[in-house]
Amino acid sequence: MEPINLHDYEELARQTLPGPAFDFIAGGAEDEVTLHANRTAWQRIQLLPRVLMDVSHVDTSTSVLGRRIGLPVLLAPVALQRLAHPDGEKAVARAAAAAGTVQVLSTMSSYTMEDVAAAGAGPKWFQLYCYRDKDLTRRLVQRAKAQGFEALCLTVDLPRLGRRERDLRNLMEFPPDVVPMILLTEMDPNHALPESGGPSPAEPPASLRNLSWEVIPSLTWADVDWLRSLTSMPLVLKGILAPEDARIALGHGVAAIIVSNHGGRQLDGVPAAIDVLPEIVEAVQGRVEVLVDGGVRRGVDIMKALALGARAVLIGRPYLWGLAAGGEEGVARVLAMLRAEFEMAMALAGCRSVSEVTRALVRGQ
Repeated sequence: MEPINLHDYEELARQTLPGPAFDFIAGGAEDEVTLHANRTAWQRIQLLPRVLMDVSHVDTSTSVLGRRIGLPVLLAPVALQRLAHPDGEKAVARAAAAAGTVQVLSTMSSYTMEDVAAAGAGPKWFQLYCYRDKDLTRRLVQRAKAQGFEALCLTVDLPRLGRRERDLRNLMEFPPDVVPMILLTEMDPNHALPESGGPSPAEPPASLRNLSWEVIPSLTWADVDWLRSLTSMPLVLKGILAPEDARIALGHGVAAIIVSNHGGRQLDGVPAAIDVLPEIVEAVQGRVEVLVDGGVRRGVDIMKALALGARAVLIGRPYLWGLAAGGEEGVARVLAMLRAEFEMAMALAGCRSVSEVTRALVRGQ
């Protein structure tokens, strides 16, 4: 069956990927309460469209951190994308560039920053975990700057790795060619992935398995200040849910906040990000840009997020489903579907530009 929406792509990915690989991408923490809340929360939000507005032309473009993008959808950082397709993050870079939007590359990318930067000329942010080895963290920031990444996106909701029970049940192990290449090339600059059809790569150092998630459990606001001292790149904090944390962030020079519960993969039982978005928007009073992720599956979800004050949304799993099902073309089609749905939702709501998507569209908010 030809996919007509993102749900169809999820089913195609389920049919394409080995069960453990699908579960690694699809799964959440513990009982997956928050994972499911991320979807159902969007469905509770109702819209009040305006009519007779002349929507013969609708413009889906906007800007994020001063960069003009074709639609208010960024591609969230997702680890080890070669698990979904051999071209992994490189295919995503090409599709994001073609769609005119931002790819946020994970520290745990299965291709190097250099490979991904060369693959697609579109704007990119680098998502960072802070490691116990501060010199390693510094080198990662310097590499990102050297490769033209336009912002640094610090994940702040992972002092420890959440308990992801699907992976525990599956005894999840990654294929030998699915490794965090950015980290690996810090340890072994000569390590390379095999060419297609070539021999298996050399076994990565045993220490890499531990390093991959050896983040600083004692990460504090002082570390945020330290990171800002390292680079002129705008700093984005990803993983804010509490309004008080958003207010504190204002005093530490961040450029943007991503309201996020890590796709339901960290602390189970926290609210859906869209449910707390209005509180975060109110807390920052327009002083920084606010983005949101978690459960976006339809163009109308994008419009709801913008109406509640988000500058843009991020998607993660949906473009991985497209990647699994069709590589670069699959990712491009996922983005094209979202753009078409968003444009239709704007027209039906009487909005000719993103600036006309306002709080007045949301019923009872």
